[in-house]
Amino acid sequence: MALYDTLGATYGRTRQPDPRIAARIRAALGDAADVINVGAGTGSYETPHTVLAVEPSQVMLAQRPPGSAPAVCAVAEHLPLPDDAADAVMALLTVHHWTDLAAGIAELRRVARRRIVILTWDQQVFRERFWLVRDYLPQAAAFDDARAIPIDDLVALLGGARVEPVPVPHDCTDGFGAAYWRRPHAYLDPQVRAGISLLAQTGEDALAPGLAALADDLATGRWQERHADLLARDALDVGYRLLVADY
Repeated sequence: MALYDTLGATYGRTRQPDPRIAARIRAALGDAADVINVGAGTGSYETPHTVLAVEPSQVMLAQRPPGSAPAVCAVAEHLPLPDDAADAVMALLTVHHWTDLAAGIAELRRVARRRIVILTWDQQVFRERFWLVRDYLPQAAAFDDARAIPIDDLVALLGGARVEPVPVPHDCTDGFGAAYWRRPHAYLDPQVRAGISLLAQTGEDALAPGLAALADDLATGRWQERHADLLARDALDVGYRLLVADY
């Protein structure tokens, strides 16, 4: 998978699992005795019950820590697994990268005996509430418009699911798109941007004017004045959602 052979190079440094988000994922998995992680990346949020990780990028697989669950290089649309292979299957911040969403969800349903857990985001909420894409990087917002999966579409493909908001802690340790909503200087760091597919795929040239405006607003204090309400918050709902489907 050429995309994450490039983007995934910094994940071991900038994408460490956040314990509060991990707790939400564990709760969503419930009492599943065995779990398969599809689009597993470097293994963030895998529980001790994870029996297999499926990931198409060798670069990502190489960053999995010692002691991680066994892993296989494969894509979600063609899982090398039998029917009803595990109690639960999880797919975390990955469905927007799949080439055939319907085929991938069908595969999750095929191999899951009891439950599917998906972490994704609601693009409409993200666009409206996340200041970075709303005020500074409209090009990135437009890029996400083209790849984000509508929550209703996912729920329909899953045959029904409950949808749970996942607020982002102000000191989130997992450097995904909105992780630094209260730490705006982080978005000026190229290494941080390299670990965020939204920004890395939009491209530095397209981002440059917005990042320059952000740097200026931070230097003059305009950002702090405009977003004083955020500086007092511990967590923010910017659209990240857990979908939990039972069978």
